[in-house]
Amino acid sequence: MNDAPSQEGERIAKVMARAGLCSRREAERWIAAGRVTLNGETITGPAVTVTPDDRITVDGQALPEREPTRIWRYHKPAGLVTTNRDPQGRPTVFDELPPDLPRVVTVGRLDVGSEGLLLLTNDGATARRLELPATGWRRRYRVRVHGGVDTKALKALENGVTVEGIRYAPITATLERDQAGSNAWITVTLTEGKNREVRRVMQHLGLHVNRLIRVGFGPFQLGTLARGAVEEISPRLVAEQLGSGPATPGRQGWAKAKPRRRSGKKHTRASGAGRKNADHRRP
Repeated sequence: MNDAPSQEGERIAKVMARAGLCSRREAERWIAAGRVTLNGETITGPAVTVTPDDRITVDGQALPEREPTRIWRYHKPAGLVTTNRDPQGRPTVFDELPPDLPRVVTVGRLDVGSEGLLLLTNDGATARRLELPATGWRRRYRVRVHGGVDTKALKALENGVTVEGIRYAPITATLERDQAGSNAWITVTLTEGKNREVRRVMQHLGLHVNRLIRVGFGPFQLGTLARGAVEEISPRLVAEQLGSGPATPGRQGWAKAKPRRRSGKKHTRASGAGRKNADHRRP
């Protein structure tokens, strides 16, 4: 996962986003508005490939140097939507992030009723790569369910399962604790992370999910990170995981830096599914 720019060039909107100015969509709008020049010439379309030797300006100012890839752990509370803006007016994860955080995007998403580990990064390309099942990075969840748990049915998930015409890759599900007539806790590990995958598969087994916590995403763990807290992962660990070699699914760890202060806003419970990941930029 080498994050260096290609010598053959990259699309200009991607380069602008990677410099931390804006999202790729915003970059395309700025280009269309005539705010961007390339080697002294104003461009009006995003279908332009640039190399490190090209000179890019925005509103007459030179493009900032490319920022190193940074990743944060965020303990998402239930009740927040993983999107920049919600048409229904529900609170989003970006409403709750610290004001001193740079523009970030989420690595995948957690639906509104789910909680736990959500990774944030300043690099959209990195976010998209880490979301792909091809990385081999496992998502691990603790799931509280109500209903009769059949351990044989859980074991069968290791062969994959089809639910309502959707095929899910092999899932590892282990019963942690079961109390007759009460809730049970199941540890679920998967690699795909399709939309509402855990909930749909559990429902397929006759189980109702009443709490879902993501505790691990690849080498990064939720650990003891406080609810609502944000903590940057050490640059050394990020370099190890995203450097010139492939990511290592089995590596675990995180930075021990002091968690950032929360915004102080109260969290509001809401229902419904999370939306597609979005970027965050403070004014």
